[in-house]
Amino acid sequence: MTAPTRIQVHAAAPYDVVIGHGLRAELPGLLGADALRVALIHPHALSGLAAAVGDDLTATGYDVHAIEVPNAEGAKTAEIAAKCWQRLGEAGFTRSDAVVGIGGGATTDLAGFVAATFLRGLTVVHLPTTLLGMVDAAVGGKTGINTAEGKNLVGAFHEPAGVLCDLEVLESLDHDEVVSGLAEVVKCGFIADARIIELVEANVDEATATTSDRCRELVERAIQVKADVVSGDLFETTSHGAAVGRESLNYGHTLAHAVERAEHYTWRHGDAVAVGLVYAAELGRLAGRLDEPTADRHRAVLDALGLPTTYAGADWPELHTAMKVDKKARGDLIRFVVLEGLAKPIILEGPDPALLTAAFTKISPARDR
Repeated sequence: MTAPTRIQVHAAAPYDVVIGHGLRAELPGLLGADALRVALIHPHALSGLAAAVGDDLTATGYDVHAIEVPNAEGAKTAEIAAKCWQRLGEAGFTRSDAVVGIGGGATTDLAGFVAATFLRGLTVVHLPTTLLGMVDAAVGGKTGINTAEGKNLVGAFHEPAGVLCDLEVLESLDHDEVVSGLAEVVKCGFIADARIIELVEANVDEATATTSDRCRELVERAIQVKADVVSGDLFETTSHGAAVGRESLNYGHTLAHAVERAEHYTWRHGDAVAVGLVYAAELGRLAGRLDEPTADRHRAVLDALGLPTTYAGADWPELHTAMKVDKKARGDLIRFVVLEGLAKPIILEGPDPALLTAAFTKISPARDR
């Protein structure tokens, strides 16, 4: 069996993202020498995995508390976070104890937020179980919950003590879930690592086969992109014009989050990101920043994977309103990450509203508006 790959994130307390097989034995070493109690936050669908992790930890001497939360974005609410805080309080958790997030991106977002806010900060370790969670949500220390006004508007930066990406769990995912996760991988290719795009284009079947070496390389490359970006701009504070820091990871997400909100979070995140990537490419093209071949390449590679590249749901005014509360906005100024070329992200501030509308027509099938 191939040895695990370790990618370090250079945070205030550096930590490793470990990619490989059979990684559960590494968990106790990440929880801290003084931890007595461990909370396992997980969705119902992963009760079996959580029980196995809990048995391992109990055998090692930890007092384990499993906290079951709703699936997907249904977990990311203030009400669910409050229930988790209550459980931690009832169990007598102290600042030396730990939280483990087991699940997809929504679960690790919630677990990280709960850990960040209870007693002003508990140790958290993530065991992402989806491709999306591995390459995006579990890495980088962004935590958050949703509100009626938008996605991830309430949150905190709270770096994990480690992330264990056990590739074995990907084998149980359905094909559409894997493909959805690859949208974030493709995003990393467009903003930083062109080799990712080449690997997908060269063999889509292998790219989507979770047991293939190509899929593993894509996961590792995407995590490396995120680790590099986060290490240079941990708190998303360095983006100014052509100098784009952590905000580059939001490429395609301004429209994606608006779509998710309009669809009441029934869309997979990666599907919304795919639409958002095509929109951002069209916006860059219309703004005179992005060349035609690279803009067209977005749609081609996402189409090849079977991801959506058009959107026929909400009307433009609704989406435009939702984008105004995007986290990149400053006052009344909407800001977008666009490209000036492959792996060359920039910030486009306050584009003409007519330009935004024109870009939307490029991804919206003909219909009455």
